[in-house]
Amino acid sequence: MTAISDQAVADANPFRDSIAQFESDFAEQRRQARRAWIIGSAVFLVLFYLTALLGDFFKVTQVTMPDGSREWRWIIPTGLPRLTEYIEKTIPVIRWESFSADIADWFWRFDTWMKLLLETILIAFMATVLGVFGGFVLSFPAARNLAPNKWVLWITRRYLEIARTVPELVWALIFVFCFSVGPFAGVLAIALHATGALGKLYSEVNENIDMGPLEGVKAAGGTWFDQIRYGAVPQVMPNIISYTLLRFEINVRASSIIGYVGAGGLGQEFRTAMSFQEYTELSALFVIIFVTVMIIDYGSEKLRHRVIGLEARPS
Repeated sequence: MTAISDQAVADANPFRDSIAQFESDFAEQRRQARRAWIIGSAVFLVLFYLTALLGDFFKVTQVTMPDGSREWRWIIPTGLPRLTEYIEKTIPVIRWESFSADIADWFWRFDTWMKLLLETILIAFMATVLGVFGGFVLSFPAARNLAPNKWVLWITRRYLEIARTVPELVWALIFVFCFSVGPFAGVLAIALHATGALGKLYSEVNENIDMGPLEGVKAAGGTWFDQIRYGAVPQVMPNIISYTLLRFEINVRASSIIGYVGAGGLGQEFRTAMSFQEYTELSALFVIIFVTVMIIDYGSEKLRHRVIGLEARPS
């Protein structure tokens, strides 16, 4: 009677074995996921601890107390008040009764700074143009699905890695040594770094395109260049424009710093202000750069939306 009942239950639920197998496999996957999470968390914590130790997050040092005595203190809570003190030094004294005069005193080199700001923007613009051209051309042989062969892929990727691995400041030092001080060295430094960064971003966009149009061009007898021109470029152009505008904003900030080593732009003013400890000039220069980047970001957003047709869509 029991055997008949079991058979009847099995006949009534023919998927019982499959369900049991599914539950067993699901439980095993949960255990594996839990094990992987525990191992990953442990590795992360170990790396975090080693990095914090290497970065002196746990450093204890001697500090001078208000009464002149020296005591051992943890560096982080000791240094944070100094940061507040530094920020306070950069804030100018502005009174309502002498508001105009105080603002004029704060931006006392406004005319000079505006000329250097224009130079900074032009450096960023020229560097962006050169970087876009180099990154755009090299992004196609740097994409795994578009490279003509593996050697072209390998060489192109290594070149882009070298170009973006070396910071703009280091490239600026090299080009200042080669071509003397001035904006030319800044343009080359930012352009070379932008080529590496944009080439990487563009190539990732290229690797996500639909290969159907390229295969159609190839079937019609088109060359590799024809496939890129008519099959790939129309698909990637919106993303190319978006990344280009973002890079221009980044290059404006970079061009305002590389002048620190003599590569033109506002950077030389930052260097002078820091050398003479003119803290209020530093804050004035920061305000100028901040407003400039904000305007460029707003304009870039509007231009990007117009290009991709977002403004025409109903909200």
